[in-house]
Amino acid sequence: MTHAQTLARALNALVKMPQFSYVKARAAARQDGNVDWPRTKALNEDFNPDVDGCESFVMRDGTVCEWAPGRHTYAAR
Repeated sequence: MTHAQTLARALNALVKMPQFSYVKARAAARQDGNVDWPRTKALNEDFNPDVDGCESFVMRDGTVCEWAPGRHTYAAR
């Protein structure tokens, strides 16, 4: 299982909770030691929560836990 798959599972459990937000997703991702924060910051440089919904996260193994706005879920790629 890739790091992105593990984080996607954790975040998708949160997505189902009431009042889920990008802030809660980011807080959960911060608890995962496998997130590559410099690369994540670069990927989300132009992030706008009103348009994008949630951020995607780059993992240390090179995989990405990507937000799929149309489905309101995270997926590993």
